[in-house]
Amino acid sequence: MKKSNFIIPVSFVVHILFINLTLYMYTLDTYLNGYSILYYNLTWLITTYSLNFYPTARRDGFMTNFKSFIILFIIYGLVYFTSFVFFGINSYTPQYLTLVYLQICVLLTLFRILFYWAKKLYRSKGYNSTRVVVIGKDKNLQKLKRIFDNPEYGYRYMGYFDNVKSNHATCLGDIESSFNYIFENDIEEVYCMASKLSKAEIQYVMKIADNSLKRIKIIPDNKELFSRAMSLELYGAVPILNLRASPLDLDYSNLIKRIFDILVSSFAIVFVLSWLTPLVYILMKIDSKGPLFFKQQRHGVNREIFWCYKFRSMSKSDTSNTQMATKNDVRITKLGKILRKTSIDELPQFFNVLKGDMSVVGPRPHMVVHTQQYEGSVDKYLVRHFLKPGITGLAQIQGCRGEIVERADIVNRVRYDIFYMEKWSLGLDTKIVFLTIYNAIKGEVKAY
Repeated sequence: MKKSNFIIPVSFVVHILFINLTLYMYTLDTYLNGYSILYYNLTWLITTYSLNFYPTARRDGFMTNFKSFIILFIIYGLVYFTSFVFFGINSYTPQYLTLVYLQICVLLTLFRILFYWAKKLYRSKGYNSTRVVVIGKDKNLQKLKRIFDNPEYGYRYMGYFDNVKSNHATCLGDIESSFNYIFENDIEEVYCMASKLSKAEIQYVMKIADNSLKRIKIIPDNKELFSRAMSLELYGAVPILNLRASPLDLDYSNLIKRIFDILVSSFAIVFVLSWLTPLVYILMKIDSKGPLFFKQQRHGVNREIFWCYKFRSMSKSDTSNTQMATKNDVRITKLGKILRKTSIDELPQFFNVLKGDMSVVGPRPHMVVHTQQYEGSVDKYLVRHFLKPGITGLAQIQGCRGEIVERADIVNRVRYDIFYMEKWSLGLDTKIVFLTIYNAIKGEVKAY
């Protein structure tokens, strides 16, 4: 799904500004207590996160989230009024405080209405759109088409494929021809009518999608198709199976993960790399010739190429961008052995995290040449590229690290990466970080 990365952060910041400015203007005593400021802002974050308040799907609108809007006002209202008792602020009458809170509610509601109006206008002009096709035609096609044709949702319906011939302009050909069309026309989401496809055809489409970074969704019937990451969505009255769902499909989850990345990477840069970098530089100059940092092109989210940074641990070589490090590799320097054993060579990647190319936790990024090799030989390999790559990951703490000698080595990594994508949580990220630090101290982690 194509997303605007700034919608949720901007909405959150505007809401926080409305709350803080209103309290500052009308209840100044609130701002004489730093703890109360933290209380108002932190409880807003926790409450909105718990209610999944911010829009996360294309079909979200003001009325579809109206119930959560009312619930939010009630819960945060209790938080607001409780604070004056909790912090001992008694210089305002209950009637006055009620008027202040009502003003906050009105401001937030007006901004919410303006937000959805602006989103509708933006998408009606063709921006932030997702190209979709439907494979198979049954009674649900017209219902889906009404959803896709609504400019507010930002879909670009290209047409459908079906084995029953039709002269209709939106009929693009038979089912078999759909596979080439999906690639040649940069289709991002594929909707399959399970009632019109055999189980083998659906499984084939699923395999294509998992190996080509395409999103596939199923309009179900009784073909007994199950997936660990399957989720059910409603497009109007049409049930849709999303076969590759992830908690990180939610913009709000991505915001939480990004905040986590910024905090951890900033801490590492300020308190570790600030003194470690000059120390490594001095030791490296004594040990071998060459630059302090080694940079290499690697594939990130959606196979986008970025420069990945490391402390140099090898002597200069013509094979550095094509040959993975092996056990007892002659290219590794004396200092490099120590850096690699302790994973210190990976620490400059915190700059990649701060830039947004990587995450603290995620699938390890591979060299471009290896991605090109594995995407054609390892089933579902490209599914891991729905996420930002990480400095560490679930696969690494489970022992799937180091040199890839057998096919099972990369297959197991991919399985852990997909499992992480499907089961992501902030708690899981935190656990992986602590286990990585623990293993690094023991000298057992090597990401490669």
